[in-house]
Amino acid sequence: MIVFAAGIAFYHYKQDRNVATRRVLETVRSLRLVLDSEVQRMTGSLQVLALTNSLRNDDFTNFRRIALGFIDQYGKDGLLLISDRKGRLLFSSATEDPASLPPRGNLDIVGKVFAAKAPQYSDLFTGAINGRQVVTVEVPVFRNGEAIFDLCFSPPVRLFQELIEKQRPDPQWTVSLLDAKGTVIARVPNPGETFGKRASPSLYEEMFRAPEATLSTVSLDGIALASAYTRSQLTGWTVAAGVPESSLIAPLWRNIAITGLIGGILLLIGLTFAVRMATTIARGEMLHDLLIEELNHRVKNTLALMQAIAVQTFRSASRDERTKFEGRLGALAEAHNLLSQEKWAGSELKDVVARVLQPFLLNAPERIRMDGPAVPLSPRLAVVLSMIVHEIATNAAKYGALSNETGRVTLEWEVIADTPKPRLRLIWTEIGGPPVTEPVRRGFGSRLIERSARDQLGGEATVDFLPRGVVCTVTCALDEAH
Repeated sequence: MIVFAAGIAFYHYKQDRNVATRRVLETVRSLRLVLDSEVQRMTGSLQVLALTNSLRNDDFTNFRRIALGFIDQYGKDGLLLISDRKGRLLFSSATEDPASLPPRGNLDIVGKVFAAKAPQYSDLFTGAINGRQVVTVEVPVFRNGEAIFDLCFSPPVRLFQELIEKQRPDPQWTVSLLDAKGTVIARVPNPGETFGKRASPSLYEEMFRAPEATLSTVSLDGIALASAYTRSQLTGWTVAAGVPESSLIAPLWRNIAITGLIGGILLLIGLTFAVRMATTIARGEMLHDLLIEELNHRVKNTLALMQAIAVQTFRSASRDERTKFEGRLGALAEAHNLLSQEKWAGSELKDVVARVLQPFLLNAPERIRMDGPAVPLSPRLAVVLSMIVHEIATNAAKYGALSNETGRVTLEWEVIADTPKPRLRLIWTEIGGPPVTEPVRRGFGSRLIERSARDQLGGEATVDFLPRGVVCTVTCALDEAH
């Protein structure tokens, strides 16, 4: 259950992580739209400036007043420049003396403006006039359908930094604005330490493979992030954001810890209960074993006492009579020994029969064949049947098939299940013995067999003296517990 609960917690973590990753992707898309909107507004304003008559008539003095009004919208750090096709600066909002202006920086983008005759957006580079790293928005100035000037605006980089900070959804998030080469233009947190640096290696390796994607990265601060990025088709710049993996995995560890604690407490309670139950059961087993040992001891003492009494009683009797009685006592003792091994829980019929017939199997075991299903016997049935089988085998050894060298015995049994209570039928069949004659009178053994089957087993025993040999059939009811 603990492992299952941990698995459920991990599944929920994966679900929450997927939700968080989708949220990051939606956030960077939203940021890209805000960025594109701001840049488009800036581009539109520049295109309006490019249509002024003063600029078309090369009246840069009058154009300065209009340019300064435009710059005031973005702050004093903004810079507006005008250059010709060769990159020579003709106007700068920073000075009224164009002759003192240095050559225009980033001539590649100037060439793109005149070649494409459309707005262009630069990557981060070092400006020639202020010596700071800047980005530019540049539009062509047309006269009679031809591009004559490049109107370049360098907005304050803090505008992009402020935009990122306002759109940041949570203080734990890392949000970056990167140019087309993967250089940081704006970032939170730690903008001062990361401005102008290349994106983290894990992001840089992936950001040029697709316009947008979700991925796991490690930030420039060394924090593992569940990240997403998207690239602007307008500027070629990339917006990237990420949420710390630790904020996503913390609930997982918390849930696993709670699950483990509760599971551990329940496990401890269960183990305590199990130990108490096991101790109780063990004591019961010990007491049961002790009682069984005591019973065995008393039974053996009783049998020994009976044997001593028999010796004294049969002192003047014949050896044959003493042997019969001692044999019956031995059969009873063997049955008790077998039950003792099974702790008086009962035994198998085959084991009971094999114990009784063991003395008769020593010289020629092949002369007695046993066949039948497994039948569990109660202690009562085991004792009585062992006495009956002993009497039948004794008679066979004295008068029947086991009294010569050629006779054989087959002992078969079956369970009759088509009665309300299952019954056992045991058949003793002799062949190859001396000629069979029915006795004139029944001896003690025959009476023991019949009375035991009738009075103690609730069944019957019949003996048929057939020409081929004696057939003895014993039928009895099986105890319900078996």
